[in-house]
Amino acid sequence: DQGATQDTQGEEGAMSSSNPKPDEPTFLGSSIQILLKGNLAPTPLRSIQSSHLNTLVRCHGIVISASKVRSRATKIHLRCSRCQNVQSVHATSGPFGAIPLPQRCMGNNPDDCGPTPYAVVPDDCHFVDQQTLKLQEAPEVVPTGEMPRSVLLAVERGLVDRAPPGTRVSIVGIVSLFNSSIGRGNSSVKTVYLRVLGMQKDSGTGEHVTFTPREEEAFRLLSRRANVYDILSRSIAPSISGSYTHDIKKAITCQLFSGSRKRLPDGMRLRGDINILLLGDPSMAKSQFLKYATRVAPVGVYTSGKGSSAAGLTASVVRDQRGEFYLEGGAMVLADGGIVAIDEFDKMRPADRVAIHEAMEQQTISVAKAGITTVLNSRSSVLAAANPVFGRYDELKSASENIDLMSTILSRFDLIFLVRDFRDEELDKMICHHVMGVHINNSRDRLTANVGDEIFGLGFDSSSADGGMFDKQARQNILNATASPEAIADNAMQVATTGNGELDVATMKKYIQYCKAKCSPRLSEDAGEILASSYVKIRDDVRRRAMEMTLAADRDGDTGDQAAIPITVRQLEALIRLSESLSKMRLEDEVQAQDIAEALRLFKVSTMAANSTDGMHHSSSSAGKHENSIMRPALPSKEEMTRTESFLRSRLTVGTIVNKQRIVEEAASQGFDATVVARVISIMTSRGELSERNQGRLFKRVK
Repeated sequence: DQGATQDTQGEEGAMSSSNPKPDEPTFLGSSIQILLKGNLAPTPLRSIQSSHLNTLVRCHGIVISASKVRSRATKIHLRCSRCQNVQSVHATSGPFGAIPLPQRCMGNNPDDCGPTPYAVVPDDCHFVDQQTLKLQEAPEVVPTGEMPRSVLLAVERGLVDRAPPGTRVSIVGIVSLFNSSIGRGNSSVKTVYLRVLGMQKDSGTGEHVTFTPREEEAFRLLSRRANVYDILSRSIAPSISGSYTHDIKKAITCQLFSGSRKRLPDGMRLRGDINILLLGDPSMAKSQFLKYATRVAPVGVYTSGKGSSAAGLTASVVRDQRGEFYLEGGAMVLADGGIVAIDEFDKMRPADRVAIHEAMEQQTISVAKAGITTVLNSRSSVLAAANPVFGRYDELKSASENIDLMSTILSRFDLIFLVRDFRDEELDKMICHHVMGVHINNSRDRLTANVGDEIFGLGFDSSSADGGMFDKQARQNILNATASPEAIADNAMQVATTGNGELDVATMKKYIQYCKAKCSPRLSEDAGEILASSYVKIRDDVRRRAMEMTLAADRDGDTGDQAAIPITVRQLEALIRLSESLSKMRLEDEVQAQDIAEALRLFKVSTMAANSTDGMHHSSSSAGKHENSIMRPALPSKEEMTRTESFLRSRLTVGTIVNKQRIVEEAASQGFDATVVARVISIMTSRGELSERNQGRLFKRVK
């Protein structure tokens, strides 16, 4: 490869050394372009320095912007305006350099023609296509707390328009310099760019990933286990424990494997990616699930809703130094083929949230800005986390009032989990025991790691004069060892043979890539009939529940609440995608009945459970009317809690400070239940309407 590059440079240097003579033969055939590819060791973009100049390197990254295709002159034809002398000048300064024109005529009488007599004849010049790309580091390799590095690429001829924004590529090129400061002459500070000699598309979803025979054997053995679904689900964030996390882990596992992407005969595409929303109280490990999913996914991008805009999530149009516009892809374009994790989803501005509607369903991003009209691919899953309207789930409000999201965005999520923090003594003890165990084990592991570093000579101080480079190199070697094909095959083989333990991050990522590359399940006719009858039954149950809620509301003199989450045909497609992902884990080409049953179970414990909380309020209110105050249910009715809240609001003005025991006794004397009064006071305190003082003995009405 290097020899071919040197021959190409030698030919170009020979062409530019002297002007061709009139009697020399002219090449009239078609030119060719030699593209290079090889197995050079990849060079990280942030490691390219001045020592790499004029060397051949191989780099990986994501194309985040692409300029318009321009025509670059490789040979210009000049003609003297006085004596009509003709000369040809070849380009020698690279893609970004200018071609100097002769200052004096090169004819027989140069003194008669004056200074700068030559003019360019455009029709006789030779041009090639040229495009400028911006290559950025992949999000998963950017160190924590640092900005991703990028470098300019110069592509020519057959390589133009080969990589739109969002494409992951592997390029082979020569590190060169150009003067980026306009109008400053010859500056001593230059900008690095890569002159591309070869480019290949590189996808992180498994299309171009190679697997060793031992890895394939271990993955095949793992897929044949009957409990492979349980093994994969417990490998998701093993440090997070709790009864409510089991179904969330299983849903994230299905999202990582995703369904099958389909293309219909009429050209329409059906998405196979699964979208999940985690909605619930704080401190329920929602953000940790998002962080872990982006680590395990072959392509993962994590972003926060408050610090993200519509352009940052989709695409933006940027003006360059020449005044021309070009596209820069956002987070959903960069995560093409992977997962986009959006934290604080409820904190996003409504206009920004609407911008991702098209990306979530059609999996494309249409751009029509500044004269640029195009469509970008965004084949990514969305894993979002949000809080209810009041920060915590409000018992006095219905589910539709707690979920402050439009039905248009809720219907695009395949699974919606309502995660609530119930105060239970046994559950709290179990969580405390698990958290203490995680911290104690982590301290022991760190102590063992420090002792091992001292033994093997790896205990370098990161604050030393060399900036901790030895420590970074040692850590990188350890990470490379854990991600090696041998370590991945050993971990997969051990779990596949024993059925115990969990898959580490590298093994999980490689197994997901293997399943996506080797398997694309389809729905059989028998499974389709089972799924269709189940979907019709779900719709009928939702309709019957809505009628009961309306009748109960009319009987109580209240206005009926609408369902928080609509059940539409999109939910039927969600069940199909879940079934296909469950079948893909076992490397089966056809969906089985057990996959349909598990998909229906996940749907009922997530979306249907979150949608049925409104019915619980009405059923509890109707039950509370016919029961005695002594036989009161555990959860008070919505009507009773609303009436108690109205009493407290009328009794307490803003700024009033009262004794809690005295106000509870006063409410009990007027017929209110003391337990319900204390519950309403705690709910109003969590909403910020009341503030406790003197260790809870007093409270003040704030708003």
